[in-house]
Amino acid sequence: MNKHAYLFPGQGSQFIGMGKQLYETHATAKILFEKANDILGFRISDTMFGGTDEALKQTNITQPAIFLHSVIAYQTLEDPQPNLVAGHSLGEFSALVANHVLHFEDALKLVSIRAKAMQKACEITPSTMAAVLALADEKVEEICAAIQAETGEIVVAANYNCPGQLVISGSIKGIDIACERMKAAGAKRALVLPVGGAFHSPLMAPAKEELAAAIEATKFSTPICPVYQNVVACAVTDPGEIKQNLIDQLTGAVKWTQSVQAMVADGATHFTEVGPGKVLQGLVQKVFREAIVNGIS
Repeated sequence: MNKHAYLFPGQGSQFIGMGKQLYETHATAKILFEKANDILGFRISDTMFGGTDEALKQTNITQPAIFLHSVIAYQTLEDPQPNLVAGHSLGEFSALVANHVLHFEDALKLVSIRAKAMQKACEITPSTMAAVLALADEKVEEICAAIQAETGEIVVAANYNCPGQLVISGSIKGIDIACERMKAAGAKRALVLPVGGAFHSPLMAPAKEELAAAIEATKFSTPICPVYQNVVACAVTDPGEIKQNLIDQLTGAVKWTQSVQAMVADGATHFTEVGPGKVLQGLVQKVFREAIVNGIS
């Protein structure tokens, strides 16, 4: 059976003007944006539609903004029939609204708590991430492990985006050493990314406790279709497991390559990215060349 997967992007896909057209052309979208402004206690829609790049880049704004654009775009679709869903990092929350595990309001509150907690964790320890291109995953993992063993600096594989594109995460010193060693080992590029901190690494541990408490206190319903979660890269339908994986994701790796491979193995042929940007469409095609991809924003 040819299955249809709906995918939801994560941090980095934001742009000024995101969601504006939805707000202006769909009554449902306008209602949901205004509801979000009330829940968050500030007009996030103003920043999304016409704010500055600098304001939109703040983690505590970026994450709810991408979530809102994705979920509201999905809610305006006419009777979507997902066979499976997945989201990249933050996008996992959007995916869980799409498959009816989380209510819109509850998910938005969790995303806001997550974003603020991550921002705080970033301020505790200056840290960063770097993209490593054209080096085998195993080699990247080996170099990270060696640096940690030798120096005590934290540096881990954080995002397995597609074959030949892996993002590492850790302390600033650890990432600097890693970039040099990755290039020496034959990486085409190893470049530090303009991010606020070491997402999906042990340095996010201070944020995990706060998010875990909020997730535990939130109702998670039985999904209408499986979610392929980042930390396990396989289909999950049990609400308790979904909760735990969502908590673990904060300090664990985003296994996107492996998730796409699992979806394909389970029959997915058509992938629709919902939300800002086209990042996931490109990554899916690098994992599975025959995939039918499209985007809805």
